[in-house]
Amino acid sequence: MSEQITFIGGGNMANSIIGGLVAKGFGPARIFACDPVQDNLDKLASAYGVRTGTDNAEGVRQAGTVVLAVKPQIMRTVCESLRSTLDQKPLIISIAAGIPVAKLSEWLGDDLAIIRCMPNTPALVQAGASGLYANGLTTAAQKTTAEAILSAVGIVEWLDDESLIDAVTAVSGSGPAYFFLFMEAMVAAGVDQGLTEETASNLAIQTCLGAGLLAQQSDVGLAELRRRVCSPGGTTLKAIESFEQNNLREVVAKAMRACADRAQEMAKELN
Repeated sequence: MSEQITFIGGGNMANSIIGGLVAKGFGPARIFACDPVQDNLDKLASAYGVRTGTDNAEGVRQAGTVVLAVKPQIMRTVCESLRSTLDQKPLIISIAAGIPVAKLSEWLGDDLAIIRCMPNTPALVQAGASGLYANGLTTAAQKTTAEAILSAVGIVEWLDDESLIDAVTAVSGSGPAYFFLFMEAMVAAGVDQGLTEETASNLAIQTCLGAGLLAQQSDVGLAELRRRVCSPGGTTLKAIESFEQNNLREVVAKAMRACADRAQEMAKELN
């Protein structure tokens, strides 16, 4: 991956990906960041030593890969302004929610390799999870490039069907908020049982982190890991039985269905 990567948009997600790339050894001189807010550009240049500018057209002219990291509401305007400057046919990676590949192709040109990505906020600490979908013009080498860029901030899963982006949104895109809510509830219950809020918060956060790492590094599935914590007649089993009796699985399934449905609605509104 030797070509220039240009980021259109210098917000939090672009910042995290650029930081991940530089940390993985990608030369900052080969990264160009564009944003209308000079303060955003100054922070990127200071933190990572990348080149910056406010002119999107200037930024993409020499780019082999262009990462679109702008808000969905302004994506059409940004794309149409870039259309005449993409003669070198760069790989396009969009991390904007709700904008399908067909629309990006319509606004940018129908002869471009385009990859749509759904990342999540733990990318800010290089612990993200991204679902990627590539159009038919994307080569194997370009998919490798995209994977290298997004894996700098976490794991990458490829999708064969673009409609599955909505399921990725429900599982990982919105998923961090589910765990934050669950931890909030754990902290509140701990405080109710006599712990200080600080102690309960520290314990809940570390437990969530540890459980995730254990699951990631284990050679057995989630159900087996759960069973191993649940001694017969023990304390954990009582809690799990309470969750099951109160239909936790059904509550989660309904919430994730609502999330995916809203993702589809938003896509229609944006398009």
